Amino acid sequence: MSIIFKLDDMLHERRMTLTELSEKIDITLANLSILKTGKARAIRFSTLEAICEALECQPGDLLAFARASKKREVA
Repeated sequence: MSIIFKLDDMLHERRMTLTELSEKIDITLANLSILKTGKARAIRFSTLEAICEALECQPGDLLAFARASKKREVA
């Protein structure tokens, strides 16, 4: 996927564990883990808002775009 969710980096900067964040924003550890590992296919704005509020950051601090490599076409 081309969108990278940098939750691990922000947690490290804030010296907070995933468990602490989970408790603070009342989202299951399993759901946060899916976001952290990059396996999520979507995120609700309300979840993003809660994470940003808890970590005192902006959505742009958590999200990055990485261009996907072009696949070669087979003739």
